[in-house]
Amino acid sequence: MSTFVDDILLHAVTSPRAPAIVTPGEVITYEEMAVRIERLARVLVARGSGPEQVCAIAVDRGAEAVIAMAAVLRAAGAFLALDVDLPRPRLAAMVRSAQARCLVTTRTLAERLSLPVPGPAVFADQSDVDAALPPVDPRSLAYVTHTSGSTGTPNAVLIEHRGLTNYLRFVVRDYELSQDTTVLQLAPLGYDASIRDTFAPLVAGGRLVLVPRSTLLRADEFAATVREHGVNTVLSATPTFLTFLSQHEVPALRLTVSSGESLRPFLAAGGRESVGERLVNQYGPTEATMTSTRFFVPRSPETTTDVVGTPIDGVTVHLLDDYLRTVPDGAVGEVWIGGLGVARGYCGRPELTAARFVPDPHGEPGARMYRTGDLARRAPDGNLDYLGRSDRQTKIRGYRVDPAEIEGSLLSHPAVTGAVVTAATDDRGRTYLVAHVVGDLADVTDTALRAHLAMTLPPYMMPRRFVRIDHLPTTTSGKADRRALATDAR
Repeated sequence: MSTFVDDILLHAVTSPRAPAIVTPGEVITYEEMAVRIERLARVLVARGSGPEQVCAIAVDRGAEAVIAMAAVLRAAGAFLALDVDLPRPRLAAMVRSAQARCLVTTRTLAERLSLPVPGPAVFADQSDVDAALPPVDPRSLAYVTHTSGSTGTPNAVLIEHRGLTNYLRFVVRDYELSQDTTVLQLAPLGYDASIRDTFAPLVAGGRLVLVPRSTLLRADEFAATVREHGVNTVLSATPTFLTFLSQHEVPALRLTVSSGESLRPFLAAGGRESVGERLVNQYGPTEATMTSTRFFVPRSPETTTDVVGTPIDGVTVHLLDDYLRTVPDGAVGEVWIGGLGVARGYCGRPELTAARFVPDPHGEPGARMYRTGDLARRAPDGNLDYLGRSDRQTKIRGYRVDPAEIEGSLLSHPAVTGAVVTAATDDRGRTYLVAHVVGDLADVTDTALRAHLAMTLPPYMMPRRFVRIDHLPTTTSGKADRRALATDAR
């Protein structure tokens, strides 16, 4: 099978001197990048990497991370990209849940993180190994990424080569990326949007610009980076980030792609005027290879609905009722996704996989579809209007969060005897988390609770507010009355 990595390596033949990766201290051409990818891929094969083998990647944000991910795929394996700034216990949990068998890292990080991977680590600068590279089966595993899990541990999602290649090639084709495209990577490693950031411009033969995360969080430095490197495309901006940029003078981009949370509050606040030539609103869960639908937002958009558009190539979207029957156009239904992008399932979670991935009666024999838990309706023009979630999960700054995971971490604090986490919306339409806690908390500050959570949770799962209460209200069935708590927190 020809994969998107083959597309990237072809540019090393046709445009060897063209810049591929640009960092503050280095410019790597396509030829140089291809040599490093091939070299590391052969090392990985010699160390036993290959089809269905998950290789964790724990390197700092930069060119080495890009080369490591591509090298694992070139070796016909699957990668698990890790954000090394996350707490070590969470990284270890991710490695275990993904059943990673090898590790690409640096000597410094290998010692600091001490991740639970069998066998010695492969260092990103190793070379000079002669091993034949195996062919890639389109149905073999390509990468593992994580979603927040109700069990208190993250769920490892298994994505195949065919879904990833189909998606990246669609992005290049549909968004008209080319050798003139310069993309600034926004998403952190470990978040699946970083895969789109990283590889879409390289598939197109364009340039990928990598700068420290701190640079992206200051509008003046962000604007300076855009000007210095001629950045014309951003592929993974959340509406929250777009709102931040709209409040500062930032050079207009040729293409901006929004995803991860509702775009409607940003548009309702007049944000479309602050975005450049083309703005795309993407929708799709992690379990369907990042994106399932997209919508090119017009200059004067409707702001009464959140339009997420039509399916990408190779993907089908069904709106179904509780009995899995198709609802009429204009009626509200739950979003089920079929086609090439559907994940294999959750690693080591057969019951959860069976509940969320079911046979697709509308597809080919053996095809499956994924239950998203999202609600939508189809407009007369065929576009989907996103209407929110049917369960407790919510989106925070583009990340899907299950409040139960935060509740579990709170309950591990010795002073907390009860915890319920709800979502709220501020006056600017941004979603944030509120933790309602019960216990002997007179001497426990919010700072102490945050420090406790920070030991196991990433920053985006941190509640903005902690509300101390004497007891948790319950419904007639004895369950925590989350609706009452959410109302009281406003």
